[in-house]
Amino acid sequence: MFSNFYIQQRIKKKELMQEAGLNPYTNKATRTLSNKAFLDKYQYLKLQDIAESSSKNSENESIVGRVRFIRLMGKACFIKIQDESALLQAYISKDDVGEDFAHIKKILEVGDIINVQGYAFITKTGELSIHARSFQILTKSIVPLPEKFHGLSDVELRYRQRYVDLIANEEVKETFKMRSQIISCVRAFFEKKGFLEVETPMLHPIPGGANARPFITHHNALDVDRYLRIAPELYLKRLIVGGFEAVFELNRNFRNEGMDHSHNPEFSMIEFYWAYKTYEDLITLTKELFDFLFNSLKLPKILTYNQDNIDFNQWSIMSYKDALINIGGLDEKIINDKNALLAHLQAKHLKVDTSMGYGKLLAEAFDEFVEHKLINPTFITQYPIDISPLARRNDENPLIADRFELFIGGREIANGFSELNDPLDQLERFKEQVKAKDAGDEEAQYMDEDYVWALAHGMPPTAGEGIGIDRLVMLLCNAKTIKDVILFPALKPTKPNFDIISSKDTQTNIIEHKEGK
Repeated sequence: MFSNFYIQQRIKKKELMQEAGLNPYTNKATRTLSNKAFLDKYQYLKLQDIAESSSKNSENESIVGRVRFIRLMGKACFIKIQDESALLQAYISKDDVGEDFAHIKKILEVGDIINVQGYAFITKTGELSIHARSFQILTKSIVPLPEKFHGLSDVELRYRQRYVDLIANEEVKETFKMRSQIISCVRAFFEKKGFLEVETPMLHPIPGGANARPFITHHNALDVDRYLRIAPELYLKRLIVGGFEAVFELNRNFRNEGMDHSHNPEFSMIEFYWAYKTYEDLITLTKELFDFLFNSLKLPKILTYNQDNIDFNQWSIMSYKDALINIGGLDEKIINDKNALLAHLQAKHLKVDTSMGYGKLLAEAFDEFVEHKLINPTFITQYPIDISPLARRNDENPLIADRFELFIGGREIANGFSELNDPLDQLERFKEQVKAKDAGDEEAQYMDEDYVWALAHGMPPTAGEGIGIDRLVMLLCNAKTIKDVILFPALKPTKPNFDIISSKDTQTNIIEHKEGK
């Protein structure tokens, strides 16, 4: 590490600072304004003539940030300084800073973090800038920063070295600022609705609340295996049994499954449970949540996602079987006959077999023929009961569940249902899940006798829902992959060569320093 020629050059400049009695990693920074606050405060100077706006009698300010650009001009230079808020230009001349100006030529480089004290003025080209009275290098960067850090060849590296991605690509930083705003809005919405935010365990003795393969760890003090949470559902419903009537949790879940553009083994959700309500009430609440998000974030009701225009003025509700017929194009006779459905799916070369239940076959058909076509917000209802082990049976048709999933942009965004609160029915469904697991279904749920015991104490009629935060952010930010909305996504381990630096990237920095493009 650090054997690269260009890195060695920078290390020598760090050593020059130390020889001159300067700390290349000082902890003494002063700051009166962020860059954006500086630009906002002195915007009025643009309305004055240059002579008046360049007065040295202006208020002294102190700004900090990373050097993104250096343009040397004899005994003066222009520097672009980036902090979290904005890019600000600084003008530094030897007449103002004296012998310290030599440090710019000998030591300062793109990537360094500096502190500039001075006054606001307008350049001859009309740019609001800070005229330096003094400056200080706060942090010496010893690895050259790329000016551009994108392109197909660098996509995975962007995820592995997110810190560089954030430095080089401002739009990436904006995505994660937006993510934070979305989460804040979601929390505010449920708090305004009277829901109580709670925290439940992330280490479970029995994984439950979803059909998924868990991560397993070991608790040394208790000498027992524990499972990383696949869903908080069963604990949240225990709280409903205990007397809370409206709870939510913004949670992290872990599922030991495959990864693709919409799946990461560690992901974020909001789950909420509402006593004395039904899944139909949740449909209404979900629409209200989206209205709240669009109003709070000032987003248009027609959003572009991938190549589709999604109209959030057009919400629809459709049953599972109607969707298979009307959107998936399957014949009603096929979907009503398990054997015919199996034969049809096999003919389409899907990985299905005779061991799969009827509901599982319907789910395979739905995933293949329907899901990707659901562009505008669509609630799919009346799910098969055998793929809904925690949902309440429909009173009129015991083969379906009082359940929905919300699809937007061809992807599931939310899953909700009226909760099963019959402990004996729940016990039997757990038994069926155990049978499925014994038969080889790694995603089938475990038996949770304590949860059944909790239900036996009486849970009021309740509805619950989970919304994927990562997918919601993808939707609202028009992100093509989940890796674009997770700061540090899961990636296959590699052994990087940190000393390999793009010659193009390095050359860019050198040119900027000498010529000021």
